[in-house]
Amino acid sequence: MATGQKLMRAIRVFEFGGPEVLKLQSNVAIPIPKDHQVLIKVQACGVNPVDTYIRSGTYSRKPLLPYTPGLDVAGIIEAVGESVSAFKKGDRVFTTSTISGGYAEYALAADHTVYTLPEKLDFKQGAAIGIPYFTAFRALLHSARVKAGETVLVHGASGGVGIAACQIARAYGLKVLGTAGTEEGQKIVLQNGAHEVFNHKEANYIDKIKVVGSRGPIEINPRDTMAKESSIIGVALHSSTKEEFQQFAAALQAGMETGWLRPVIGPQYPLEKVAQAHEDIIHSSGATGKMILLLK
Repeated sequence: MATGQKLMRAIRVFEFGGPEVLKLQSNVAIPIPKDHQVLIKVQACGVNPVDTYIRSGTYSRKPLLPYTPGLDVAGIIEAVGESVSAFKKGDRVFTTSTISGGYAEYALAADHTVYTLPEKLDFKQGAAIGIPYFTAFRALLHSARVKAGETVLVHGASGGVGIAACQIARAYGLKVLGTAGTEEGQKIVLQNGAHEVFNHKEANYIDKIKVVGSRGPIEINPRDTMAKESSIIGVALHSSTKEEFQQFAAALQAGMETGWLRPVIGPQYPLEKVAQAHEDIIHSSGATGKMILLLK
């Protein structure tokens, strides 16, 4: 390691496995931004289910070991690399991806994955935008091609992606039905755009359902899709082109400015408790808002 290299605290994963493979280290080198990169002093980082899939080694994309998890960070620009003109030191920003990993005091990101965070949103809310809102927007507007006046049902609507889907659908003129498994969750769903909410732990809570999200395999009879001419559409945010990300970002920035995009923050954990966060995001009884790591 070069003399004078600045160090930071960061979570490192040296082998794929359970939450116990998440190791907090205090001697990780702070990365230096290269061409078209920025260095962000992280204030908060979103915890997403995909983080746990990647960590377990079961996801389609496997990072080179060791690595630092985390994609959605919000913070302050610390430094910029060559050819970066859109940002300067001190700017408030959020990301949809990182290069070096977001579970750290500093994170490196490509400048095209970084967006200005309006003053009306705090850093916790900024860390809740990336994957949830961009995924929900892609699912509804790009993949499902929803139109005003249509009805959408968001299953598990009280979590990060679910709340984002409810807010976006309501803003675009849809009738929004949501489900949640707890009384608190149902209240949050109604407060964030749903016209009606159902308890998905009750038997036969609804006959016809369109689902955003996945928590495991289901069995279907393909014949059942024929009479209703149903479509089943998978959504993968990382399939988006750079141009599509810019389109999604423009629409979501408008939502921040006009006020309908307002992330709801759920459980908050310090960096030291990241293993517990990974346990809870998969096994907790009912999601209520976006799970966040705090680095301040």
